[in-house]
Amino acid sequence: MPTIWTIGYEHSTVPDVVNSLVEAGVEVLADVRALPLSRRPGFSKTALAGAMQEAGIEYRHMKPLGTPADGRAAARAGRNEAMAKIYAGQLELPEAIAAGAALRDLALEKRVALLCYERDATYCHRTLLREAVMPDFEAVDLLP
Repeated sequence: MPTIWTIGYEHSTVPDVVNSLVEAGVEVLADVRALPLSRRPGFSKTALAGAMQEAGIEYRHMKPLGTPADGRAAARAGRNEAMAKIYAGQLELPEAIAAGAALRDLALEKRVALLCYERDATYCHRTLLREAVMPDFEAVDLLP
């Protein structure tokens, strides 16, 4: 059975995330945030890509697989069902279908981890993404 890893950086540092990824043998970090920006130091796209490069991990931002603004607002408000419905609509867009297929193909070839903010994958769109695009993959949720 193929495996996909997931990781959230909430309450973590870049070194903690890097160490978790390295320990798991992850080869590619797929950033599935719509907006790869963060108030947490080191987790915006350019800085994170640099940290991954230093660790020997490929970084890919996959914007079409991120949660749209209205979905993020629903998640912040604790409206998880609304967020899931909005995100399901996002995954039906042609660019998301193409990105999802590319992610699946990549994860069949390399050890890939999905990155988003939420520490607990249960409350994150990365679980919805995995269930929609890679339902036959085993999930390993890393907790840095």
